[in-house]
Amino acid sequence: MKKILLFLIMLLVTAATIVWIRYGGGEPYPNLTGAPQLKASALEEVLAYSEPIGNVAVSRSGRLFFTVHPESRPQGNKLLEYVNGASVPFPSLAQQAKLFDTPIGIAIDRFDRLWIIDHGNHGMRAARIVAIDLITGEVLREQNFDSSIAPSGSFLQDLQVSADGRTIVIADASFWRVQPALIVYDVETGDARRVLQGHESVAAENYLIRTHDRDMEFIGGMVALRGGVDGIALGEEWLYYGALNGSGLFRIRQSDLRNKSLPPQQLATLVERYSDKPLSDGLSIDTAGGVYLTDVEHSAIFRVGPDKKLMTLIQSQNIRWPDALSFGPDGYLYVADSALPAVILKSKEHIEAQGPFRIFRFQPGFDGVPGQ
Repeated sequence: MKKILLFLIMLLVTAATIVWIRYGGGEPYPNLTGAPQLKASALEEVLAYSEPIGNVAVSRSGRLFFTVHPESRPQGNKLLEYVNGASVPFPSLAQQAKLFDTPIGIAIDRFDRLWIIDHGNHGMRAARIVAIDLITGEVLREQNFDSSIAPSGSFLQDLQVSADGRTIVIADASFWRVQPALIVYDVETGDARRVLQGHESVAAENYLIRTHDRDMEFIGGMVALRGGVDGIALGEEWLYYGALNGSGLFRIRQSDLRNKSLPPQQLATLVERYSDKPLSDGLSIDTAGGVYLTDVEHSAIFRVGPDKKLMTLIQSQNIRWPDALSFGPDGYLYVADSALPAVILKSKEHIEAQGPFRIFRFQPGFDGVPGQ
C-alpha cells in the first residue's frame, strides 16, 4: 500500500512538473512607459456593461459593437450594439444562440460588414467566422473551420479586414496548444491557410505578466497566462502583429501573405521585426503609418510611428486590462477594458462583483486617423 501511495505521489509530482515547465514560470518584463502625451482626463467613458467586454468595433458612421468576453462564460447575449445609451443584442438573442458559441474578435470592413471570429471554446468545438450586413441585418457568412485551421487548443481571438475587403487575417494566440499562428482567409473563396506557425514573431516569450500588483498565474503558480500572437493591425501595405507575451512588434507585407505560392520557409524570411513593444493585447493603425498598442501591465496605450520609436500616449488606472482597439469617427480611438485579472478562472459571483466593465475612448491627436 505504501509503495502504491508513493508511486501516486511521484506521478502527481511528475505531472505537476511537466505542466509547470510547459505553462508556468516567467521573468518580469521591463516597464517601457514614458511620460504620457495626454492627461488621463482625456480618456472618456463611453459605456458600462454588467459583464466583461471582449472586443469592440466602431463603424465609420459611429455604430458601436462589442462582444462579451467568452472567458466569463456568458449565458445570454454575446454580441451587442450600443444604441441611444443602451446595450442591445445584435442580432437578436435567438439568432445569437444559433450563430455563436464563444465569439470574441470583431471588425467592420469598408462595406459595412461586421465580421466575428468564434474560437469554439479553445478549439474544443468548431471555430467559425460569421459576417453580418450592418445595413440589412442579413447574415452573409457562417463558416466553420476544420481542425487543420483551428485545432484543439487553438484560440482564434482577433481578426482584421484588408482595406479592399478581400482578405481577413486572424490571430491564433494558442494558449493551451502553444502553437500560435496567423490565419489568412480569402473572403471571396472562403479558403483559409495557417501560416508562420513556429516562427519567433508569433511565439510567446518567457515573460510573466504582472498587472495591478498581481502576477497572472493560476493553479498555485503552475500555469501562467502566456499567449502567442494576439493583437494585429492591417494597413494598406503591411500587417503589424505581436505576441501577448512578446517583446517585438513585427510586420509582413499583405501581398506576401496573400501569395499562396510562397513556401513557408520563404514567407518566414519576409517577416521584419519593426520595433520593441510592451506586453500587449490590442493593436490598431492610422493612415499616417502609426501603430497603436495596449500595455496590459501598466494600463497604457502606446503609438509607434514611422520612426519605429515607442511613445506613451495615455495611461489610466481606470483601465484594468486594455484589450481591443478600434478607431471611430472624429479621430476617436476606442479601448475595450476586459479586466481579465478579475475574469480568468473566476466564479460568476466574483466576476459579477467586479463590474461594471467599460469601453473608453480618446483622441490621439495625430493626422491620418481613419474613420473606421
